[in-house]
Amino acid sequence: MIILAKLLLAHLAGDFTFQPRAWVHDKEKRKAKSAKLYLHILIHGALVQLFLWQAKYWWVTLAIMLTHGTIDTVKLYAQGEKTKNRWFAIDQLLHLIVIVALWLILARPNIPYMAYVHDPAIWTYVAAILFITSVSGILIQVVLSYWAHALKVGDGESLQHAGKYIGVMERLLIFVFIVSGNWEAIGFLLAAKSIFRFGDLKEAKDRKLTEYILMGTLLSFGIAIVTAMGVLKLTD
Repeated sequence: MIILAKLLLAHLAGDFTFQPRAWVHDKEKRKAKSAKLYLHILIHGALVQLFLWQAKYWWVTLAIMLTHGTIDTVKLYAQGEKTKNRWFAIDQLLHLIVIVALWLILARPNIPYMAYVHDPAIWTYVAAILFITSVSGILIQVVLSYWAHALKVGDGESLQHAGKYIGVMERLLIFVFIVSGNWEAIGFLLAAKSIFRFGDLKEAKDRKLTEYILMGTLLSFGIAIVTAMGVLKLTD
């Protein structure tokens, strides 16, 4: 496990701590012609070799440098102004996959893969998380569609898809709180949401909006609570 921790540390230090913002801008502007790109790759290699501290791992350092350089170069040419965030996530995910793959080759950990595959609890949790993130959002939208149309929700100024992602994170947090036995944290979450919503609801003329938000919140909380309790019951 120590090898995985060292590789992750090298990645985080190289990609964030030792990469100034000016280097990022230079890479985005000059792409493969940027000297900062190759300096960035060399720093990653140096950090990996420093943290592993054994000459026999030279091939790991080389693999990290080659894959990191390839992934970063592809991202620089593929991303656009509107897709930077998406490609940042893809970039980090690919780096993580490479790191885990190298760790598996180096450490050869005894991981009972088939035991996880046949563990009903794993499949129950995966199904529950999929339900409270993707499926339940659609269900809530369908249930509230009539009132949303009446209120013309979405016509006002709002961040695109912000409500959707807030709901997803809200339900995930509630799910985690319940399965970990921290029921009291749900009260803090509800209180925090109420504080932030107070400005929208304080006017008497917003009664319909208040009712709409309350229905959405109760549906979201209810779905997350029932799902988490169901998971606990099935995996008990």
